[in-house]
Amino acid sequence: MTTRFSFGPWNIHEGADPFGAPVRLSYAFQEKLAAYRELGFEGVQLHDDDIVPDIEAKTYAETMKRAADVRGMLEAHGLVTEIVAPRLWDSAGTIDGGFTSNDARERAAAIERSKRTIDIAREMGTDRLVLWLAREGTYIREAKNPVDAVHRIVEAIDQLLAYDKHIRILIEPKPNEPMDQAYIPTIGHALSLAWHTSDSDRVGGLIESAHCILAGLDPSDEMGYALALGKLWSVHLNDQNGLKYDQDKSFASDNLRRAFNQVRVLVDNGYGKNGEFVGLDVKAMRTQPRELSFKHLANSKKMYELLEDKVRTYDRAKERRFIEARDYEGLDEYVLSHLLGR
Repeated sequence: MTTRFSFGPWNIHEGADPFGAPVRLSYAFQEKLAAYRELGFEGVQLHDDDIVPDIEAKTYAETMKRAADVRGMLEAHGLVTEIVAPRLWDSAGTIDGGFTSNDARERAAAIERSKRTIDIAREMGTDRLVLWLAREGTYIREAKNPVDAVHRIVEAIDQLLAYDKHIRILIEPKPNEPMDQAYIPTIGHALSLAWHTSDSDRVGGLIESAHCILAGLDPSDEMGYALALGKLWSVHLNDQNGLKYDQDKSFASDNLRRAFNQVRVLVDNGYGKNGEFVGLDVKAMRTQPRELSFKHLANSKKMYELLEDKVRTYDRAKERRFIEARDYEGLDEYVLSHLLGR
């Protein structure tokens, strides 16, 4: 089985972070598309307004024409759309959350934009809609009713499922940022929510490594949980140094062993056999010159492939002997030695 990789156009970015403005000139969308295949990527992760800039000012006809044009651009480069997500968190109309806003008009607007994104996804040739519930939370506990909030998210998802009988919804959990606290912070929360929707078979999860780490959890365990339930439909691999802002560091750059276990749980459980992509969500260091600001993507893909080889050459019989003897110190040394090539 050949691993298929994807990334999003925001992963080729200008070097801004929470503490500083951009430091590099932008690349045009077409320039980014040209880079995908050169780097060995096949899939494209997209937000609705990556496809249709200034989407809220566009008519339906203008939106769908633009989506058709962008699909043609991708196909000309041998690319396919992996997922599309409504960028609700960036809209002035959903600053208090979209689906959980205290304003019924804002909730309705968020659902309508998500329906429009479903139409875009269909035009782009994908049945996968990602919901990153970024502002579905609260800055202070008293501002929203948490019980009502969960019911409202389920109600919104049910409306989207009813709108398109073929769409599959991937919930991407995150514990914080931009909201202080999110209502759906982990994959456990996301999949529990999925079971309460009107068609749980069409609601699954997308796990990002850094989001798990920000919740104080190990990404491989979270992936294993979703895999056990048949609900891991995409991953965004990256790395993270502790419980600070979402860094989107290159995959394996901070913790090689943690990265190895993510690759292992995916490979061992046949992730990708149903066409799932290994997605990367990584950002170049702020210090990178513009002409070198693609290396983080090439490096992350290379690390995944090297770790795939480490998974294949890992001695399972030796591991089993350590486990049967309950010699976890011996197992610990073997794992480290294996990763060091000894």
